[in-house]
Amino acid sequence: MNTKAPEPVGAYPYIRRAGGLLFISGVGPRQRGSKDIPGVARDTSGAMTGYDMEAQVRAVMQNLRYILEENGSSWEKLVDLTCFLTDMQRDFAIYNRIYAEFFPPGPMQPCRTTLGISALPQAGNAPIAFEIKAIASL
Repeated sequence: MNTKAPEPVGAYPYIRRAGGLLFISGVGPRQRGSKDIPGVARDTSGAMTGYDMEAQVRAVMQNLRYILEENGSSWEKLVDLTCFLTDMQRDFAIYNRIYAEFFPPGPMQPCRTTLGISALPQAGNAPIAFEIKAIASL
């Protein structure tokens, strides 16, 4: 059950338990009940003119924390992360710096794969630039 994380944007569950693991579908930056994507800039006509990668990464991390805590796991039990960026060249350094705040080096740091992809789903009133898929222990 998720009461704080945003609703999935498609026909899939946020989580699936299997044995002692929690598999978490891609988590985006929206807030529950909102169509707004954090950090999106718009012109006077409402068209998107840019986005703040730091705002999106921080929002995704908060949503991931909500999902973990509401489903019997925790931040420290994350095992593997797959991170998706729509503009690797522009955003990797920002993402990597913020990621290091949330996951400092050490024995509890999860494995990570970061992929640059051409697009992520429009999960609200604008396309998203960052998403995480995760596996955690229970």
